[in-house]
Amino acid sequence: MSTNSRLGRRLTQLYAGLALYGASSALLVEAGLGLEPWNVLHQGLAELTGLTIGVVSIVVGAAVLLLWIPLRQRPGLGTVSNVFVVGIAMDGTLALLPAAHGLAVRVPLLLAGIVLNGVATGLYIAARFGPGPRDGLMTGLHRRTGRSIRLMRTAVEVAVVVTGFALGGTVGAGTLLYAVSIGPLAQFFLRVFAVPSASDGSTVVATGQPRRAILRS
Repeated sequence: MSTNSRLGRRLTQLYAGLALYGASSALLVEAGLGLEPWNVLHQGLAELTGLTIGVVSIVVGAAVLLLWIPLRQRPGLGTVSNVFVVGIAMDGTLALLPAAHGLAVRVPLLLAGIVLNGVATGLYIAARFGPGPRDGLMTGLHRRTGRSIRLMRTAVEVAVVVTGFALGGTVGAGTLLYAVSIGPLAQFFLRVFAVPSASDGSTVVATGQPRRAILRS
């Protein structure tokens, strides 16, 4: 694969992944059975402010990105794009989705949202244009404090879930199902969408815990 073709594929994966991430999050919102941790906060803030959840996602993402400065994190194209594309795609999808009534519709929406979120994560991370702002916060805190990423992620996500729930965000079975399934799904799709390296044509995939690289879980 030529350098231009590789770059084109990476850019396509980046923006397809970000747009699909926003759309999959919208499915979880419409299902109403529980959101991923950061969107619990976003939904709670949306209830408080009257803004759309997508706009709140953009504002929170930008605010989190500012926290990278004291943590000495360097954003990439994917980092900045994440702030805007996910929120816009979420609001756009919610505007198009009909209201979901009854578990016969809401449960499939939830399951589709989680699976598509895993697909989106694989697309976006395998493109290798930098982490999302919330993930950079976790890794930055890890480096500055010396604490494990797992501990930093758990502490931050518990805080955002509790705050979001107190503000009116949706926590439920979907939140738990997302938590236990997104790691294996992300690992699988990271390998599916791995981009061949420039040197020898071999594929490069993320190693270690895939949850470390999840966009906003």
